[in-house]
Amino acid sequence: MTPEQLTRSIEDFLATARNAVLLEDNTVLFDLAQSKYSISGDHNKCLLHVWSTERNLVRRVIEAELKHETLRLAVQRLGQSRPSKLEIFRERDRRTPATKRLARLAYQRVLQQTLQRWFPSFQAAPLRTSMDLERSFGPIYSRGLLHQGQSAFAVLGVNAQETQSSIDAALTFGILWLDACRQSQAEKFLVEGLKLFLPAGTSQLTRERMVHLNLQAAKWHLYELEDRDHSLKEVDVSDCGNVATRLVHATDESSTRGRFAAPISQMQSLMPEAEIAVLSPAEIAFRCHGLEFARARLAQEPVSFRNITEIVFGTGPQETVLSENNLPGFTQLVCSIGEVRHPEGPRDHPLWRLHPERWLESLVIQNVAAVDEQLDPASFYSQVPAFSAADRAMIDVLAVTRTGRLSVVELKADEDIHLPLQGLDYWSRVAWHHARGEFQRYGYFAHRELSPAEPLLFLVAPALHVHPSADTLLHYFSPQIRWELLGIDERWRQGVKIVFRKRPLRNPAHQHAA
Repeated sequence: MTPEQLTRSIEDFLATARNAVLLEDNTVLFDLAQSKYSISGDHNKCLLHVWSTERNLVRRVIEAELKHETLRLAVQRLGQSRPSKLEIFRERDRRTPATKRLARLAYQRVLQQTLQRWFPSFQAAPLRTSMDLERSFGPIYSRGLLHQGQSAFAVLGVNAQETQSSIDAALTFGILWLDACRQSQAEKFLVEGLKLFLPAGTSQLTRERMVHLNLQAAKWHLYELEDRDHSLKEVDVSDCGNVATRLVHATDESSTRGRFAAPISQMQSLMPEAEIAVLSPAEIAFRCHGLEFARARLAQEPVSFRNITEIVFGTGPQETVLSENNLPGFTQLVCSIGEVRHPEGPRDHPLWRLHPERWLESLVIQNVAAVDEQLDPASFYSQVPAFSAADRAMIDVLAVTRTGRLSVVELKADEDIHLPLQGLDYWSRVAWHHARGEFQRYGYFAHRELSPAEPLLFLVAPALHVHPSADTLLHYFSPQIRWELLGIDERWRQGVKIVFRKRPLRNPAHQHAA
């Protein structure tokens, strides 16, 4: 295949593989939903460049073969002659449905035996993996009940072959299963709490979340089950010790904007309403109602290694370096986005529908007080990177009240069952760093005096897209967490307007319509 044909083959595959993962030596290097890539077929070479916040990869592609939803590439590292292989799988979970089903049935048997062996004084009801769409239960998790006399515990487990995201989501479904057991078994048992079983070495994030659940509402037991020898280890969820998280330094936005004054001017001449987001001292992004369409960044000239400013563009993970040759295409892209991406735009157009949460975020940061009047519209940060055990997360909006209390704002534009637990995850990271005085030490809220009180948590979603399970999940949060669930008008693109507001039911007056 020619370099041009190789380039086209890779582009065509990745264009329809938004959930693809890239492997080298059977190790996942990139989740392309969280990464960027560029492909060049110039100078008689096909070069594939993939990068994320954690790593960078450049390979010359020699051959490409598409087989069974997998793109296999023969590649060369720059400066080396020996070829190696890259594999790009269309989906993160590469197993067939039959393989998944067999693995889940095998795990169900293992977990059943584990319950009988390690909890001999309890009777273990048969586990199930059946679908229950009304309660959002699916086949990924084995569910059951341990009971002894009038006492019982809800049981939920997940096997090691599931994706890490499914493992991290187990606590959400465990809480819902606990609540379902309490309702269905109310006349037979007192369901005291939840016993949650995760694969060995995967419980860190779940432990950090479980620490912040209500100990008065239920007993929370977390275990790691080793697949090889079926050994079981209980994880201490009462320990609020070290949290696997780290904060990055805030960027001096004023100096960064000055550094990129020329590309900012160029972009605003094409789209005056373009939003400018400072990503780091060496990179800024240009967005239209949250849709990123270009970035300006510092780069090095290939020969002189002198620092230069380059612009890359694209509305997806693929990026193209702006040049004289493709300037007309870039101009057309910007014009198309401006014509479509506005509240009255065509709803069926892909550019209008892309990244609705970023659109919602762009409106919130224009007027953060629309979420709550106590939030200071002059003091906030969007997309704050906070690293944890399993991911590099972005806190949607980190704000502060007029009295200096930190506030986490988590946004969802569509129905998402995981909104409460994801919000809890971000809240716990912010609380951790705040307790150690790291926000101001890292350059955040430099001219504000922050209250020592724990952060507030605002969960925001369109009123008709708040998942029905949200109230149940929030019921089990620790009473120390000051949370609010905000439903906004479905026409939020025309402006954020609160339709209802819910707070913990410490007092009936805390729940009211806005």
